[in-house]
Amino acid sequence: MALRILSSPGTSEALLNDLRSSIENAIEGAKVEVIGSGAGHFEICVISESFAGKSRVMQQRLVYSAITHLMQGDTAPVHAIDRLQTLVP
Repeated sequence: MALRILSSPGTSEALLNDLRSSIENAIEGAKVEVIGSGAGHFEICVISESFAGKSRVMQQRLVYSAITHLMQGDTAPVHAIDRLQTLVP
C-alpha cells in the first residue's frame, strides 16, 4: 500500500472552478463560493432557493452529491470540505 502525501501549497483555479461549476450545474440557481484552505481542503458556501424547506442535512447532501466525483479514489483532488455553509436567500 502506497502513502500519498498532499503537499501542494496552493489550489489550482481549475479545481476551484470544477467544484463551483459542479455545484452550480447540480443545484439550479445556486450561487457558489469556493475557497481552497490547504492541499485538498476547501470551504464552500452555497446560496440557493432549492434549499427552502429542506433540513440542513438534506441541503448538505445535495452539495456533496454534486462533488462526489471529485472526492473518489486514491488520487482524488478533493480530500475534505472543512466548512460547508448552505443558505436560503
